[in-house]
Amino acid sequence: MSSEDHYYVALGDGRYRPTMHTQGAWQENEQHMAPMGGLLVHALERHDPRPDLQWSRISFDILGMIHLEETTVRTRTLRPGRTIELVEATASAGGRDVVRATAWRLAVSDTSAVATIEREPMSGPDEAGPWTGMEQWGGGFIRSLEFRELTGGRPGRRAAWIGTRHPLVAGEESTPLARWAGRLDTANGIAIRESPQEWLFPNVDLTLHLHRTPVDGWLGLETEVHWGPTGMGQTSSVAHDELGPVGTVEQSLTIRRR
Repeated sequence: MSSEDHYYVALGDGRYRPTMHTQGAWQENEQHMAPMGGLLVHALERHDPRPDLQWSRISFDILGMIHLEETTVRTRTLRPGRTIELVEATASAGGRDVVRATAWRLAVSDTSAVATIEREPMSGPDEAGPWTGMEQWGGGFIRSLEFRELTGGRPGRRAAWIGTRHPLVAGEESTPLARWAGRLDTANGIAIRESPQEWLFPNVDLTLHLHRTPVDGWLGLETEVHWGPTGMGQTSSVAHDELGPVGTVEQSLTIRRR
């Protein structure tokens, strides 16, 4: 498989070249936040690996435009610990920091005897129909994905499955979590309330809370979008893999007319 089939090409020393599959939906010369999120999870997974710990919350702050050019990722441990750690990964491009991720990882223990999930699984991707609603978005990243919608979707609320044939990073092995997380930021685009040709509503952050590590494959999102009266909004999603719900995704929006 060609390196151009991937979202990123590893150049060594924490440097990555984005391919056109990362191109953003708002501007042609930016990276979409979704694959960047996957890249930062990839970097977190490679930082001081701890098989005895698991990721519970990953929060991304978008610090500015993510330029479509060589990207450097640096990582550090903010709060070391035997059973709880806080780790950070920061991406820079275009001469400035563009996205910062902080993540808690917690001790692994056997709680299978008391494991209980209050949310129902989504109907699977095989029960969903092909969906062309995302064609109103531009950019190489959206074109790299396959979307399937479950019935009942409308502006402000939709359930959809998102798949991709493209590996995350050429030259470095990535984990199922990083590949799955590399599509999470599509949540803000699948249940839009108004046309992106008339309104701007980018998210400034994304926070993922997990109660289980997802398996590889399709990402399912049950998404609701809320717009307030003063230019703020919120996109809230339950995130699934093909085995069922795994956590939640929250995004803060800044809203204004084009």
